[in-house]
Amino acid sequence: MNLVYALICFLLALILVLAGATRIGAWLIERRNPPVGQFVTVNGTRMHYVHVENPQGSDLPPIVFIHGASGNLKDQMLPFRPALEGRAGMLFFDRPGHGWSARGETNEDPHGQAKTIAALMDHAGIGKAVIVGHSFGGAVTATFALDYPERVAGLVFLAPATHPWPGGATSWYYALTKRPLVGRLFTETLSWPGGAMRMQAATDCVFSPNRPPDNYGNDASISLVLRPRAFRANAIDVEGLYRHAVMLEPRYKEIAAPTVIISGDRDTVVYEEIHSAGLARDIPGAELVWVHNLGHKPDWVATDLAVAAIEKVAGRAADLQSLAKTVEARIAGDNFGVGICVDEKPPTAAPEPSPAQ
Repeated sequence: MNLVYALICFLLALILVLAGATRIGAWLIERRNPPVGQFVTVNGTRMHYVHVENPQGSDLPPIVFIHGASGNLKDQMLPFRPALEGRAGMLFFDRPGHGWSARGETNEDPHGQAKTIAALMDHAGIGKAVIVGHSFGGAVTATFALDYPERVAGLVFLAPATHPWPGGATSWYYALTKRPLVGRLFTETLSWPGGAMRMQAATDCVFSPNRPPDNYGNDASISLVLRPRAFRANAIDVEGLYRHAVMLEPRYKEIAAPTVIISGDRDTVVYEEIHSAGLARDIPGAELVWVHNLGHKPDWVATDLAVAAIEKVAGRAADLQSLAKTVEARIAGDNFGVGICVDEKPPTAAPEPSPAQ
């Protein structure tokens, strides 16, 4: 019996130590990555955003950028703001629950997040815009286009995650984190130490086979996702993506806005053969731009191609296929992380979960 009591005491002590370490880790992360924008409450959600005002003589419509899972507004602002400064108004923001934005009560799925984004656009005085979505941000972008078609001047999808995939599986810790009691215990004790140990390897594989920019993780404040509340919001987003995609995929044919999808054929994060090819199939008139040897980060690795895509959906002439060949030549020798980061192909035999789960 004494041994049982000793084990219980040890486990409680370990939980307290891990919880304390996570609290301190989250505090340090916030100290090192303070807000860079402004705050406003829209749709009941306190949002952190950067609004670059529409410049005089701009040649492009306003552009709204939607970041992906585990990210924040810096992940899109750092590559795109300098590339487009002086040409268009731009709106960057932390999606609800990410970065410095609160989660709010209505943002548990892309429909709620799209509503909050529309309200943020209203606050910024943006009526209609080109919407650019990366990865999970692609799911929010497609949802926004269906829920608010009158607000969309054009769509650019960058390595999007938008369609159901065989099996519907995600990493085990996403489902665990979503659980009410066990999930909160997990995030409050292990999100920071476990995530910190995996951060660099995960970042490498997001970019593979292309090399991440020097100091990318620090510059883009990626560690903000390791705070318990952000980790949980991210897990809820990703864990619910499959069910959302099942419901939304049949409606993509309703999207009428000019659309470009840019995807690498070496993406180790999402199944580009399903998501990007699916969007090109389902959205009438969409142009799919395949880039050989490009991973999951066309926003950083092929920024020039993404800017040209923005120009094209805004009505300017752009030969995206030729520009893609230029990007391919630039990254042809990239083999960073090859052999470590696995470029898996979609499974075909796994049973698919019920959309009602």
